[in-house]
Amino acid sequence: MPMYEYACRACGHQFEKLAKTFDAAAPTCPKCESAETGRELSTFAVGADGGKSASMPVSGCGRCGGPNPCSMN
Repeated sequence: MPMYEYACRACGHQFEKLAKTFDAAAPTCPKCESAETGRELSTFAVGADGGKSASMPVSGCGRCGGPNPCSMN
């Protein structure tokens, strides 16, 4: 099952949750129990080859896509 990132619109808490399908209902917030949660854009989208695949060109260091030298190295 894939892991999805969510954020609570009521309290701002960010959390992760396993979901069986992409269109699964958004979970309630584990901190305040609000149903006002939404899926966030995940920053974990790097492949096994470190993001250097032919289908996904990467500039710079490969972590942030910015120019070299990168502060993330």
